[in-house]
Amino acid sequence: MALDFLAGCVGGAAGVLVGHPFDTVKVRLQVQNVEKPLYRGTLHCFQSIIKQESAFGLYKGIGSPMMGLTFINALVFGVQGNTIRALGKDTPLNQFLAGSAAGAIQCVICCPMELAKTRMQLQGTGEYKLKSKNYKNSLDCLIKIYRKEGLRGINRGMASTFMRETPSFGFYFLTYDCLTRYLGCEAEDSYIIPKLLLAGGMSGIVSWLSTYPVDVIKSRLQADGVGGVVRYQGILDCVRKSYHAEGLRVFTRGLTSTLLRAFPVNAATFATVTVFLMYMRSEDNQIKDNQIRGDLSGCEAGPAIQQPSSF
Repeated sequence: MALDFLAGCVGGAAGVLVGHPFDTVKVRLQVQNVEKPLYRGTLHCFQSIIKQESAFGLYKGIGSPMMGLTFINALVFGVQGNTIRALGKDTPLNQFLAGSAAGAIQCVICCPMELAKTRMQLQGTGEYKLKSKNYKNSLDCLIKIYRKEGLRGINRGMASTFMRETPSFGFYFLTYDCLTRYLGCEAEDSYIIPKLLLAGGMSGIVSWLSTYPVDVIKSRLQADGVGGVVRYQGILDCVRKSYHAEGLRVFTRGLTSTLLRAFPVNAATFATVTVFLMYMRSEDNQIKDNQIRGDLSGCEAGPAIQQPSSF
């Protein structure tokens, strides 16, 4: 469990640093006013943010995912690993169930974290230097929302977050497990790192494609009320109004940015987690073996690949 925790933290940090700029673009595209759009598409959004707000504008709200990183990754990898072990057999169905359980439980932290991230990402849209800041940072954002709206406010979008995370994490771990087995990821393979990167990246893409329309609704609900205007009364109302205003296309808003982000982020996350676990477990096993032999000399590193079910 301790290794699951550490591996999740290290892998998650790598993923956040790589993917946060893409996430900022995704959120901006998802919630912009269709009648007066600021951005024509993914590339234009990137260019506009850098031009108007500097490159640091792409990293607005990064404090929130970093803040919740330790807890979220400990839950995701810890719950997934313990669930698959509790189920007994490493089957595709059990991989999906274990991943879904991990996704459902981490919503408790993920929802408030993403609420703060979304509000921070939208703050000062189009401004190089903010004329006024509603929130100093992600923690300040959550505190102010709590004081104004209570627990209900900081859990805005919880139902849609649950609907997104539960199946998407199931597909996430299932895809990674299947791909690593298909690609034959073994520790002695000289191409193991590229294979892990490919498996992790594709897992992220499949995960997002499986529930992306729900993510659009979640972003709109969490952004609702910014500027003092409340437009949606709930999930169904948001779906209905969004569809009537923009058609089916609204449910793929920001998808290009999301998929561009999904591959490098999840490639970095899963490869980092797997390599970390390989190294740490190899070191631990070798030390134990040498202690049994009563000889600690000549201990050589030789990490052994383990499937995600060992998480």
